[in-house]
Amino acid sequence: MRKLFLSDDILMRVEKSARYIGNEVNSVNKDLASIDLRFCMCFPDVYEIGMSHLGIQILYEMFNRRPDVWCERVYSPWPDLHEIMKEKDIHLFALESQEPLKNFDMIGITLQYEMCYTNILQILDLSHIPLLQTDRTNEDPIILCGGPCTYNPEPIAAFFDIVYIGEGEESYDELFDLYISERKSGAYDRNEFLHKAAKIPGLYVPSLYEVSYADDGTIASFTPKYPDLPMTIRRMVVTDMDASPYPTKPIVPYVQAIQDRAVLEIMRGCIRGCRFCQAGMIYRPNRERSVELLKGYAKEILASTGYDEISLSSLSSSDYTQLRELVEFLIEECGKSKVNISLPSLRIDSFSLDVMSKVQDIRKSSVTFAPEAGSQRMRSVINKGLTEEDIFSGAQKAFAGGWNKVKLYFMLGLPTETEEDIKAIPILGNAIAALYYDTVPKEQRNGKCQITMSTSFFVPKPFTPFQWASMFPKEEYLARAKIVNDTMKEQLNHKSLRYQWHQADVTILEGVFARGDRRVSDVILYAYEQGCFFDAWGEYFDYQKWEDAFAACGVDPDFYIMRERDTEEILPWDFIDVGIKKDFFVREWEKAKNAVITENCRAKCNGCGAMSYSCGICLRA
Repeated sequence: MRKLFLSDDILMRVEKSARYIGNEVNSVNKDLASIDLRFCMCFPDVYEIGMSHLGIQILYEMFNRRPDVWCERVYSPWPDLHEIMKEKDIHLFALESQEPLKNFDMIGITLQYEMCYTNILQILDLSHIPLLQTDRTNEDPIILCGGPCTYNPEPIAAFFDIVYIGEGEESYDELFDLYISERKSGAYDRNEFLHKAAKIPGLYVPSLYEVSYADDGTIASFTPKYPDLPMTIRRMVVTDMDASPYPTKPIVPYVQAIQDRAVLEIMRGCIRGCRFCQAGMIYRPNRERSVELLKGYAKEILASTGYDEISLSSLSSSDYTQLRELVEFLIEECGKSKVNISLPSLRIDSFSLDVMSKVQDIRKSSVTFAPEAGSQRMRSVINKGLTEEDIFSGAQKAFAGGWNKVKLYFMLGLPTETEEDIKAIPILGNAIAALYYDTVPKEQRNGKCQITMSTSFFVPKPFTPFQWASMFPKEEYLARAKIVNDTMKEQLNHKSLRYQWHQADVTILEGVFARGDRRVSDVILYAYEQGCFFDAWGEYFDYQKWEDAFAACGVDPDFYIMRERDTEEILPWDFIDVGIKKDFFVREWEKAKNAVITENCRAKCNGCGAMSYSCGICLRA
């Protein structure tokens, strides 16, 4: 019988003990005697969040296809188990083998959100692995990270041996081959291995690069310690989506995951060019999977999992060129087995609403728009490409189709934003509510309409045209939210309007992490030592501890968030080549200040530089 690492007594004391027992449907077990490299994939958040992440499922499938590699998984223990593990000195363990992480060769941590940074240290701490890269020896695993947060890895550089820049399908095999070769040579040396790994495309080894600072605190230089290392790290990109691995037998969790459904990734990248959107830039160029391949994947995944829902995954599903054929196939195929279809990221047009009416319960569901800004001027600033006419037309079609609930997503604190732009948010919500009452006859209404407006606070991200923008103090963000709330109450249809806004202090911290440099590592380490982890969860986030950490480490958060950067300043992430030219970002930054729109990639090539990858939509430009 398979032995569990945790005793029954401990499992009975913690919430959702099934998070820690492994052995789920489609999980992979191997004979240790037959493998050369043990890899543990880590998502630094609770099991239900991590099990919803498609990227881990893809790499898990890819790595385990190799007969000489065994890839297992680990997630952040919830605070109840964390406390027990610290009290009883229990080592963190992998789900598949139920063995301590310290016994592994490599641990790969995916970084999806800056507010999970202290959970990185939780993972290492509970694994009894030194938190700082400089303290590790030949006996410790190699600690890697990947994911969108690695496009500025400097705030967490002190904790990682290797940072993978780009899409994981491309360079891991070369890294694994190197490690196995070095180990089999009988003369493995961690530092020598890292030096050789730093020459593999897409791999950044922070310890092999030096940073110096000018008197004003900005970066003066960033250079490799050895002449045989690259000055810049090139982002890795999958050029043939159909040829890349995909998990047709994904792991089915025992505990209900946040995204508890089968997932079809239909494409990567986006054609739209929103200036605030990091994903839309760093995943360029737009690349699609063929519709016939996706049809086959859908059948295989549903057969191997038993899921009763399937979803499409992409940044903008409406831009998939074969969407109609795929959706019509899914409606027919899923109808046979009573499987629901989830269709996120759709533009609200006649086709989308027709499809939604076939797959959703209109009385319970809502339609979602993401105008991002209330005024047309601000939508031009951010290059949203969505007019007020588009919004009203989509809403009217939705109301005519039987919907009476609309969700609207906005950002506050965008560059050049004025009070008039802020007030435009509830004014737009009121206009949509008025449209419902003006165009839907009373006898055909599903009750009162409900317009829910949600605002997040803008955070400038690396490799976007807004990477140079300034932020605001948290008091200013809250003042802007108050303007929205007060203006909403003045609207004629205010009883049909609801308003929600994001935490301002979380936004400040996210902004520091997004654009910080290596000096921020000290703050993260200090905060963890004072008890900060699970900062992405409101009930565990303690901003006062973070303020104390900045003070104790002598780091001023305002340096990273309050000033607009000069386009000539060396940014902490400038050593990364994402395939997008700097002059494109500068050009877009200037166009934003003048509220000038840039056409999407399908309408016109704007010379961003992504054509250097010779794939996807760039081949049709």
